[in-house]
Amino acid sequence: MRLDRSTAPLLVLGGVVSVQFGGALAATLVPRIGAVGSVMMRLAFAMVILCAVARPRLFGRSARAWATVVLFGLALAAMNTAFYSSLAYLPIGVAVTVEFLGPLALAAVLSRRPRDIAAVLAAGLGVALVSGATDATWGRFEPIGLFWAGAAGVMWAAYIVLSQRTGSLFDGLDGLAVALIVSTAVVTPFGLASVDAWTPQIVGLGLGIAVLSSVLPYSLELMALRHLSQGVFGILLSLEPAVAALAGLIVLGQVLDAGQVLGLGLVVIASAMVLSAKRKQDPPDAVVGSG
Repeated sequence: MRLDRSTAPLLVLGGVVSVQFGGALAATLVPRIGAVGSVMMRLAFAMVILCAVARPRLFGRSARAWATVVLFGLALAAMNTAFYSSLAYLPIGVAVTVEFLGPLALAAVLSRRPRDIAAVLAAGLGVALVSGATDATWGRFEPIGLFWAGAAGVMWAAYIVLSQRTGSLFDGLDGLAVALIVSTAVVTPFGLASVDAWTPQIVGLGLGIAVLSSVLPYSLELMALRHLSQGVFGILLSLEPAVAALAGLIVLGQVLDAGQVLGLGLVVIASAMVLSAKRKQDPPDAVVGSG
């Protein structure tokens, strides 16, 4: 399959499915070794895999490239830690809908087309419906969980910007591999206390989460962002709450109610609006300059 602006959205959708099912598995790991320990395991495995595959060139990089990739690595570490912390307090579908407010806001700021703005409004209504729905199992959502999910959303918006800039400054998967080195180095000192609780089963689970939540989606999204504007990418991610709810249902047994189904339907419609107009989008450089 030739990768261009007409096919790049398929990579984003593949990344959405992968990361949300990885997130559902992570929700089973966090109670065992904690949020930071889970993030450390995921990032470390992902770093080893990506470095082995990409074999990134570390020398001969400009100061601008290093500054960008370090910020990208810090954003990865912060986004993952905040999101995993939210999973200790919220169902994954709710956590993702709150987190999604970050890229949704980014898409709204960047979009200039009436059709895209309408899609953002529809997705925003869907997110509101999903977030406002009650869950009989969890009861009232704890404010700390909503705080962590919101923080993850802010860092998710930063990830979109920095991922695209990293992709323009590094060849292939080099930038992602280097960013994972940075993020692993940042998280490891805080996650070492969990190592005593690691069992072969937990390590195997962590490896699977690393592949589903980091290696596949980050690689797919980094390649896609070379052919998509930030606004299009942000609205395509409106599928995240729907897929997260599906993953929560299949992996965790979290059942959807009528309000969530309605909200997720609006989110899917918003994504379809963007997909139908994707051929008319400007190239990424028109949005972020020289990157």
